[in-house]
Amino acid sequence: MSDEFVLWFEDYREEDRPRVGGKNASLGTMMAAGLPVPPGFAVTTEAYDLLRGATEVRACINDHLAHLDLDDARMVRKVAAQVREAMESIAIDPRVEEAVATAYEALGARCGVTDVPVAVRSSATAEDLPDASFAGQQDTYLWVTGADDVVQHVRRCWSSVFTDRAITYRHRMGFDDELINMSVGVQKMVDPRAAGVAFTLNPQNGDRSQVAIDASWGLGEAVVSGEVTPDNFLVDKVLRSVVRRTISHKHIEYRLDEGAVRPCEVEADRADAPCVTDEELTAVAEMARRAERHYGCPQDVEWAIDRHLADGDNVILLQARPETVWSRKAPRRVAPGGYDAMTSIVSTLVRPLQAGKN
Repeated sequence: MSDEFVLWFEDYREEDRPRVGGKNASLGTMMAAGLPVPPGFAVTTEAYDLLRGATEVRACINDHLAHLDLDDARMVRKVAAQVREAMESIAIDPRVEEAVATAYEALGARCGVTDVPVAVRSSATAEDLPDASFAGQQDTYLWVTGADDVVQHVRRCWSSVFTDRAITYRHRMGFDDELINMSVGVQKMVDPRAAGVAFTLNPQNGDRSQVAIDASWGLGEAVVSGEVTPDNFLVDKVLRSVVRRTISHKHIEYRLDEGAVRPCEVEADRADAPCVTDEELTAVAEMARRAERHYGCPQDVEWAIDRHLADGDNVILLQARPETVWSRKAPRRVAPGGYDAMTSIVSTLVRPLQAGKN
């Protein structure tokens, strides 16, 4: 059941996209398509509007952004901190608090877990557009438990509309701050043995006959942040076989440690071992292909292997978004020998976001 401030992923319809942002819209769409998406709900943009419309917040935003010098990094950081502080210092509308807390308790009941651990993820309305990549510019919080903490982390996601990185990119890309809105996703936390990213084309040369997969131990944060060199694989879409593999030294993994997600040292016997089996790679590739077929264009997919689920059911889809570089060029096939295995697809993820505009 959904209301003005909460929309469950399974209740999503395309007309809801302006209310839930790109990330949550994708989760709802994938769930409707039968893809293995963890359960959860979106806190709608109507909730954000109430906070953003508060007199003190609006005045702070207008005063600080009116004469911002984007070439002055120190000024941008200072302004971003001031705006975020203003947004995080005022009370949340009690109707929003009640709606979020009630939905969180209902999610726990569905999962059979009191105070179910959740990921709280930003979902901006300009996110994951084909002509711009806002991925990673707003905040995500992992392993949040308890209704009060969930509500507070929703507020932090709202304020992350005004990180220094987001402000700079938005202005350089010509997006009006007034037109950017924020939804927040609250989703059952996956406890991954391994995780990573997959592209439904080879990001080094645009070959659409292959799925490129990066993988590392634990949560995917070590991969997308570039803190480890992940294992890298190419899977042939037709043969469904691994045609290239590079196993890297993976010295850290992000995992739950003493109640918080932290980078932890990987034991010596795992550091140089493959973190996924060929069967799991095939399952990741097939899941990514299902997302590509559903959306009708190459996809950039985040995935995880849930350590608590049985083999065959443990490959989970966390997110899918359009690939924004090669997908706008003419498709081409490249012989497997043309792949530069030393260059990971993570380099594509962490290159300057303007790459999508070249």
